[in-house]
Amino acid sequence: MLSRLGRPATTPELAEYLGLHPNGVRRQLGVLREAGLVVQRQVRRSRGRPHNEWAIAPGANPGGERPTGYQALAGWLAGAVPVSKERLREVESAGREIGRDLGAGAGGPPERAIEDVLSALGFQPELEGPANGRLGCRLGNCPYRDSAQDNREVVCTLHRGVMQGILDRVSADAVLTRFVPHDPATAGCEIEIEGLVVEA
Repeated sequence: MLSRLGRPATTPELAEYLGLHPNGVRRQLGVLREAGLVVQRQVRRSRGRPHNEWAIAPGANPGGERPTGYQALAGWLAGAVPVSKERLREVESAGREIGRDLGAGAGGPPERAIEDVLSALGFQPELEGPANGRLGCRLGNCPYRDSAQDNREVVCTLHRGVMQGILDRVSADAVLTRFVPHDPATAGCEIEIEGLVVEA
């Protein structure tokens, strides 16, 4: 279900989608959390009490083990890009186009759209804000860690372009002011966005 949604969801959302009582869904989610298949986090989107959202855990493989050929292919492609300023500009530009495509289907307030797209990609974003048009984000997972271990500059440059493209779609005035990659094995990459137009 979370895999189909492509974003974190609340217990009531999941219960409604499944046609079940929230208490039963909550119990099952607790079992899945204990098994390491989902993670729970508290999110505050407005005033009042924060609510719980559920997301697929970084190491979980919904639907079984995925084919490994794609990981190898991604690594080969990233390794085939010569690391030069000109080539990295091209990689970032290609990433921006990809980000525009990904952001085209995102709806809702810009901060939610950004969170939804990053969640669907498997980054497990943790947002801070928005406050005064600024949004901070820490990525809890690197879905490209296998490729990024050997080709970090190429993969992270592509991801920076993807972020810029997402912003182009969800908030045209927003600017990516900070993009700090971390070790792909531990994630924690930091993103900062300014000029985000937040709906009142």
